[in-house]
Formats: sequence, C-alpha cells, structure tokens
Amino acid sequence: MDVTAVLNTLLHSNQLKRTARTGWAQRGVPDAENVAAHSFGVVFVALVLAPLVEEPIDLGKTLAMAALHDLPEALTTDIPTPAWQYLPPDIKTSVERQAMQVMLPQADFTAPLLAWWEELHAAATPEAHLVHDADKLDMFLQAVMYEEQTGNRQLAEFWHTPHIFHYPQSQAIYAALRQRRAGDPTLNS
Repeated sequence: MDVTAVLNTLLHSNQLKRTARTGWAQRGVPDAENVAAHSFGVVFVALVLAPLVEEPIDLGKTLAMAALHDLPEALTTDIPTPAWQYLPPDIKTSVERQAMQVMLPQADFTAPLLAWWEELHAAATPEAHLVHDADKLDMFLQAVMYEEQTGNRQLAEFWHTPHIFHYPQSQAIYAALRQRRAGDPTLNS
C-alpha cells in the first residue's frame, strides 16, 4: 500500500467539508450546505432508490459513484450551473477529469474509483442513471427544505421548468415534492 497516495487522496476528499455549494449562497441561503453534505444526500437518496427501481442495480457501484460524483470540486470548487454556460462546451467534464487524476494518482486503489467516475459521466448504465436522479432529487429536496425553513423565495427558479428523471420512481418523488411546494401558501403567495 502506498500510504502517501492514500493520505493525499483522503486529504483532498476532506476539502469537500469546507467547499460551499455556491448556488445556494448566490440565492441568499444563509449557512448553506457544503459539498460533502450534498454528497451524503446523494448517497442516501441512491441507497433508498436502488431497491425501488425495476432494473437490477449494483448497489456497491451505485454508492461508489454517488460518493465520487462531486469529488473534483475539492479542487475546482462548486462552480454554479449558470456559470458553465459561459465556458466552452464539454469543458466541465474535462476539467473535472483533470482534477480526478490529480486527487487519484496512479495507485492500486484508484483504478476502480476513476472507472466508476468515468462510468457516471458516460451516463449509459442503470447505476449512472440512478446516481444522476439521486443528485437532482437531493438538490430539489434541499431546495424545499430551504424554502420551508427560511421562506426564501429566490429558489423559485428551481421549479419553473419541470425536470425529467431516468426512473419513474424518481419522477414520482419529484412530483410529490412539487405538490408539497405548491400546497405551501407561504411559497406561493
């Protein structure tokens, strides 16, 4: 075991605990979650969804992808979605791939991690689809919680265009979130 490589990877990942989710801060959410908290949310949503979908899901692979999905942000920070529209197409994946290669150097334990991250970004497997659904569901869950807890009306933009999910179970949860939000008179006055 290359202890130095393992330690460097762990130190990089630890940075996610201090990396803010900038989209929330830009919309006036005080004390917004960090990337590590969001990553936990994605892992947990994926854990709950996996047995509900009809396709066979490799749970271990799914949870690994969920845990890794935002790891590059330990180096790149959380660049909010609106900013990416001003950058060249496909640059996000390229930049994040470079960050992954820095954080996961050539070591025995890193090859499967890089492969799972690449599989997630190829978005062609049931597990990758589930993690993408979990990522969006966690964001919408968090938006509802922030709206309910703070009355923040700057988050309404998240709900203007309905999102389409890979799995009907994810779509049903999203529809229930939209219905819950629609029934809250403090958010729709």
